[in-house]
Amino acid sequence: MSPARGVAYPSMPLGIQRRGYSGILKTLCLELKRRGYKVFIGKLGKKEIDFIGEKQNKRIYVQVAYILESEKTIKREFSPLKAIKDNYPKYVISTDKIFGKDVEGIQWINLLISFLGTGTFRTKV
Repeated sequence: MSPARGVAYPSMPLGIQRRGYSGILKTLCLELKRRGYKVFIGKLGKKEIDFIGEKQNKRIYVQVAYILESEKTIKREFSPLKAIKDNYPKYVISTDKIFGKDVEGIQWINLLISFLGTGTFRTKV
């Protein structure tokens, strides 16, 4: 099942710094746009997918969490991506110091490492 695409995520003006979870979302949205993606918010039943990035007929799915501090949080962030049955890349991005596990093909990566270009969040499209 593929998620429905929603409206494009509104971008924040460059140079505005935000803190916390909403700042991470806006920063990630801007980074995906900088990499040439059209960015959407996805819905899959009652679950939301933070970002669907589309470029050159390819797609990536991204969930963002500040910290995956409990099993409940991990389940909440990974479950929408587990429900998507296509083979496009799926990522959960957080600020956790412990990361790098793949969960059923979904990559869990660190926000800062992914933005510094040394992590696995390298889009091949």
